[in-house]
Amino acid sequence: MREIVTIQVGGFANFIGSHYWNFQDELLGLSGDPLSDPVFKDQHVNMDVLYRSGETQQGILTYTPRVVSVGFQGSLGTMSSHGTLYRNNSSASTSVSTWNGNVSTRMTEPLKKNLFLQSLDEEEREKTVLGADDSNNEIGDKEIIDSLENNVEYWTDFSKVHYHPQSLYEINGLWVNAQEFDNYGTGREAYSGDREEDINERLRFFIEECDHIQGMQFLVDDLGGFSGLSADFLEHIADEYTNTPVLLYRVKHNNSYSQSLSLKKVISRDLHDSVSFARLSQYCKLIVPLGVPIPNAGKASPFIQVNNEKPYHSSAVYAAALHAISLPFRFEEQGPSANSPRFSGTVDINAVVLMLAGQGRQNMLAVMDAAMPVASLNGKLEKQILLDNWQCLTPQINEDTEDMLALEHTSIQGVRNSGGGYALASQVEQAVNSYYQNASTRPMFSHVSVTQCPLPIPLPFPSIFSNRVGQYGELLDSPIPGSLSRGSLEVHSIPMAARLRSTTAALPFLESRLSNLRKYGLDRGALGGELVRSWGIGRDELEDMGESLTNMIGTLNPHSYASSDSD
Repeated sequence: MREIVTIQVGGFANFIGSHYWNFQDELLGLSGDPLSDPVFKDQHVNMDVLYRSGETQQGILTYTPRVVSVGFQGSLGTMSSHGTLYRNNSSASTSVSTWNGNVSTRMTEPLKKNLFLQSLDEEEREKTVLGADDSNNEIGDKEIIDSLENNVEYWTDFSKVHYHPQSLYEINGLWVNAQEFDNYGTGREAYSGDREEDINERLRFFIEECDHIQGMQFLVDDLGGFSGLSADFLEHIADEYTNTPVLLYRVKHNNSYSQSLSLKKVISRDLHDSVSFARLSQYCKLIVPLGVPIPNAGKASPFIQVNNEKPYHSSAVYAAALHAISLPFRFEEQGPSANSPRFSGTVDINAVVLMLAGQGRQNMLAVMDAAMPVASLNGKLEKQILLDNWQCLTPQINEDTEDMLALEHTSIQGVRNSGGGYALASQVEQAVNSYYQNASTRPMFSHVSVTQCPLPIPLPFPSIFSNRVGQYGELLDSPIPGSLSRGSLEVHSIPMAARLRSTTAALPFLESRLSNLRKYGLDRGALGGELVRSWGIGRDELEDMGESLTNMIGTLNPHSYASSDSD
């Protein structure tokens, strides 16, 4: 087996992770439900790649994600850092025998669980008492959805997954609050001493029990101190697990920089962005920047309506794309002569990295796109399956670029045919090939993975679908009357596609970060020089970052101005 360990660092990364693991939990539930669609029972997806089997001290068997989640103290909301399956039996004594003075105790009211979490507790109680899976839930699903739409504060507010105690880590003992944990240097300080050892031990716990790890998928909230912490963490991973590829998703909540800022704040923000990207990219095989406002006007607007102010909303789109692109990493192995009608294109993390690197094109940045949902295979839409509603999730991309050397990996799931059933893998591949044969430009190389299994929509998924999306993700010609937004009560599953591209369209992203690094950090009299030094970064290290960014631009486009001497 080829296991994957997932790492989530920071608030928005954990929001994405919460949706991602909800998808996996939904797949597990549907695969064992006798009343569910047969497509979920024969997924050809090995869940053991992401999950581990275990047992509590009481002998209860467990099946939990192989994940390490790092967040600020208090970011778990009502969830215990020990999870819910394994109980912490240790009890610390409150008596202090060496103190004879007065003692005062201050206690805060515990957070109250929302309706969704209360409903999960109620289901667990009824299963324990009745020994049955069916329960008469007194809390209505409509009430639960309304509660989530209006009151999500923590990523645990909508998580329906049980976690292992080694998975959840809160950064405590800092002399700053969450608002002050806002710069690169603070994060580097946080990853030190006991905290560094604790985080490393949690990762080691999951890696050492793997038989043959294929790689890590790492999500980092690149805002404030979490990027500095993650860069040092990644450096440790690169030293300790040299041959294990890391696929890094650098995520940012898309309204992070929407507010107006002073010049000092702008310099700090832009320097942070450049320094963070340069360092993070040094310690991974492939880095995928994510963080754009999901448009409610444009190509995707007829089908998705996202409130970009809500991390609960926007993180769901990124999680769906992450789920789709990672599905082929878990496909069953196919022999040389195997030809399954249900899935094709099995790959692992390292294979995708090699695909996108190409011959001599060793850039480490990839652009991610998502189509949510994709069209069915019928009539004219058959040749437009991936054309009409691709949404680029990577910022500062020049979509007008025609790159004849572009490299792509596309993952497509759950596409339906004209009869309403699920299209065969070969039919989807044929539609993709037909599109590229008729396109004015096509990538130099394109790999396609396909599965019939659609993306299931779990109950705590936000109501982001428009009234032109049907129960199974059909794209309707006319809106459904009396419905503005639709969620898990109306949409049960959707066909989904995600794509990673190595392309010169990413040059503006790279050039912007190199330009800001030079202007604010490297040029004579740069206004941010003292700020960078306060982050513990010297002149030599900053110059190395500039050279690294220059090389990334030069290998992506040898004719770029940045390939010349930066001095």
